[in-house]
This record gives sequence, structure tokens and C-alpha cells, in this order.
Amino acid sequence: MLTALAIRDVVLIERLDLAFGAGLTVLTGETGAGKSILLDSLGLALGGRSEQGLVRAGAEQASVAAAFAPPAGHPAYALLAEQGLGADEGIVLRRIIGLDGRSRAFINDQPVGAALLRRVGGLLVEVQGQHDQMGLADPMTHAGLLDAYGVTPGLRIAVATDHAAWREATSALSAAREAIAKAMREEEWLRHAVEELSNLAAEPGEEERLAAERQRLQQGEKRAEAIAAAVSELTPRDRRSGGPAAALRAAGRALQRLVPSNAPDALNPAAAAMAALERAEEALSEAETVLSRLADAVEADPRLLENVEERLFALRAAARKHGIAIAALPGLRETLRGRLEALETGTARVEELEHQAGMARERFAASCAKLSEVRRKAAERLDRAIARELPPLKLERARFTASVAALPDTAWTAQGADEVRFLIATNPGQTPGALAKIASGGELSRLMLALKVVLAGGSTVPTLVFDEVDSGIGGATAAAVGERLARVADEVQVLLVTHSPQVAARGGAHLRVAKHVAKGRAETRVEPLLGAERQEEIARMLAGETVTEAARAAARSLMGAP
Repeated sequence: MLTALAIRDVVLIERLDLAFGAGLTVLTGETGAGKSILLDSLGLALGGRSEQGLVRAGAEQASVAAAFAPPAGHPAYALLAEQGLGADEGIVLRRIIGLDGRSRAFINDQPVGAALLRRVGGLLVEVQGQHDQMGLADPMTHAGLLDAYGVTPGLRIAVATDHAAWREATSALSAAREAIAKAMREEEWLRHAVEELSNLAAEPGEEERLAAERQRLQQGEKRAEAIAAAVSELTPRDRRSGGPAAALRAAGRALQRLVPSNAPDALNPAAAAMAALERAEEALSEAETVLSRLADAVEADPRLLENVEERLFALRAAARKHGIAIAALPGLRETLRGRLEALETGTARVEELEHQAGMARERFAASCAKLSEVRRKAAERLDRAIARELPPLKLERARFTASVAALPDTAWTAQGADEVRFLIATNPGQTPGALAKIASGGELSRLMLALKVVLAGGSTVPTLVFDEVDSGIGGATAAAVGERLARVADEVQVLLVTHSPQVAARGGAHLRVAKHVAKGRAETRVEPLLGAERQEEIARMLAGETVTEAARAAARSLMGAP
């Protein structure tokens, strides 16, 4: 329920803090005192439209905060949890309006959008006014209210469960049909892709192995090229040049001609050079032998390197073509192969899912049929219950009808296969129509009250606001309105703006709205009334400006005081 309302700088209100309790709270005051400002302020906190003119003259901004204490498990808690907003100790809705008419919204001091503020506000407060009907006037709420009035929870749960199963079955069927249709559209491409990937036969980890092999072969090729270059330098370039070895031997023979062959080395001046040439020839021969062995040991196969690089190129081209990594190619092949196989097995799968969806639909339709039957009986009882409430409210010529009509299967929901609408005809012979379109302001307000009397126990909204539901009536009718408001207040919190003393006398709490003028400036104030003050206010409502003793006696009588 609403526990507190704090208003700052709204029109004629500079600062106002109100506390509310359970039951029926009445707000009274002379016309123009500012009662509508209170309702407008509450409407702002609930997400209503903000306007520039709401900011009090001289102030930079206006603000309204409404504190609520919903019962445990109330839908507002679940909604806030979905939005990541905690609400363990109640809910505070706050709205700030600037001079330009723009507003900011907060829930439990967390900034939110105005749309979320309205959704939460709609779960906490229902306003029934002559010109601003919400709640019961919304056809979207009628099925839930009728069910709460006369349908067992078990039947509603069964319908919702069967609906979920049906939707799940139809979703699976749609997915299977779409998969087959897509596969059929891509069949030629799928077959080509699977054949191509199968021929490629990519293996897990193959890219890494090939890259390592290519690096090894490239290094071997470089070694072979270096050895071949060295060997070429030692190899004669033509037949006449005998190469380095022949040159060394020729040099040695030339030196030997300098001295006789039998002369000792000590007398041979070229002996040292000849020895050096001999050693060089031996080293050269050894180098040629070593280079030959190295050349035989080096693995330099250009064709093998070319094959490795071609394989890498083929793998990378396939990966680019399908937009995946090389490592994912084997998995893609299996996926595409599975889609091809689905063409062969998919028809049977679709037939199976069609059977399952058909059975689920039959179960849901059967549950809906039971629900529809129970709803029609509940609607008849509701019609009779509302009919009993109308005459005392001066609506004896009105006829209320709870219509239960079948919906096409395309419009079936978790609430069943019915369109439930509350209709009204205010005159004999008139065709019943929508509540908000047929009844006048006062008639609609009283009709809403009759509905609330009968349906109060089925609503999850903990606070009701009635704005002048008693307009244009008096006497016994006003007394009947007051009595019914008190009955509704036994189930939910009720806030009521009234001009009727008979209705005001039924209040458990009484607030008087008055306008005060100080220093040439008007200000709206709200005063809680108790005892004699409350009796005097009701007497004023009975007598007008001059309160007589007779009016005071009548006020005491209405209040049940001696």
C-alpha cells in the first residue's frame, strides 16, 4: 500500500509530507482548494505526463516521491528484479520536473526510464476518476479479473502449462522445417563443399606440422646452396684450367725445375714453398672430401618443399573461403555432412514433430475448452453479482455483461482461447459496449466501484484511488457509495476525493485540503482531522459556509457518534 507521499514545489504546494494507513482515507475541501493537485502529484510519481506548469512559481524544479510497502510476493518485486533493481524494504517512486517540463524518474534512488516507472506504478496504484479511467477500464485486465473471481488456480496453471508445451512443440517443428528448407536450398552447394573438404581431408594439427616441416626444408635448402657454392669454387670452370688442385701441382712442378732433383733440401731455396704447396694440395683434397660428404648428408628436395607449400596454400585457401581457421576445417566438414544427412532423415523428423505439435495443440485446446466453460459460468455469476450492486448506486437501468468470446487459434495465449470483455449498457435497449465509451463520467465511476466491490479480492493492486466517485449524487445513493467504498477498503487501501458528507463519514482517516493566502501568495495545505475537527468538516459539507447545530447533529449521526 501507499505509506507516504512527499511533494515539493508543485503548483501551489511548497512542501507537503503525508502519511497513509490501511483502509479508507478521505480527502475533502472546498472546490479549488487543491485536491486535484494532490492526485496530479501522485500521478507524476506513478509515471504520468510531466508539464512545465507544474513547477511552483519561483522554484527551479518540482519533485514528488511516493513510498509503498507491497505485500511479499507482489508482482512489482518480480518486475524490479528483472530490471536489476533491488527492493527488499519497500518501493519508492520519485519524479523530478524541471522548468522546461523535462523530468527524471527514480525507483529506490536508481535512475530509470519513465516507461518502467509507469509499469511499476500501474502494479501499485489503480486510479478511478471521472476523466482518467485506468485499471478496470483496460480490456487487457478483464480475463485475469474474471479468472480471479471464478476460476480455480489449478485450471489456469494447467492451461498455461499446456500452452507452454504447445509453443515449445511448434517452435521445434518450425526449427526443423526451416533447417530442411535451408538445406534443400543449399543442397548443391553443400554437396560440392563436402566433396571439396573431403578431398582436402584436413587433419587436426596439420597446419602446425606443415609449417614446421616447411621451415626445416627451407633451412636444408639454404645449407645445400652454400655447400654447392663452395664445391663450385673448387671445381674447374673449363677443361684447360684444372682447377685449384691442378694449379697447386703445376706450381710445385715449376719450382722443382729450379734445382737438381738430388740436391738436399738445405741447398734448395724453393723447398719451403714446395712443402707449403704440398700441404695446400692435401688440405684441398681433404676439403673436397668433407664437402662431398656434407653434400650427400644434406636433405634438399625442392619438390618436397614445393609439395608442403602447396598443401599449406590449399588449406589456407579453404579456410578463407569458409571464413574459419584451418583447425576448424575438419569440424566444418562434419557439420556440412550432417546437414546433408538431415535431408535424408529430416522428413521423418518433421513428421514426428508435426504429430507431437498436433497432440500438444489438442491437449491445449481441451484445457482451453474446460477453462472457457468455467469462465462462462463465472461470467454469469459475476453479471448477477454486479446487477445486485447497481440499483443502490443509482444505476438501476444499467446492464453489465462479462462477455466471453472464442478467439482464433492465432490469438491463443497462456490465458486461454477466450476474449474476455466487461461491457455496459446504461439504458434499456442499448447495445452493451466498452466501459469507457458507454458510461458517463459519474456513471463510470460508480460502475467501477460496483466492480471493485465484487472483484476487490481478485486484484493484485494494493491501492485504489477514487476521484469524486460520488459526483452528482446524494442522499441514499451517496450513503450506498460510502458503504461500498468501506467494503472495498476492507480488502485494499482506498484513497478517496469526495464532496459527499455521507461518503466522508465512512473514512477511517480524514484529510482536509485547504488553500491559504499569505503575503499575497496562495498555498495549498493538507491537515489531518480527528474528533471534533472532523465532525465540523462533515457539518460544513452538509450545511455550506454557515455551519448550524442541525448540521453538526447530522454530522454526528453520519459518523455514528452519540
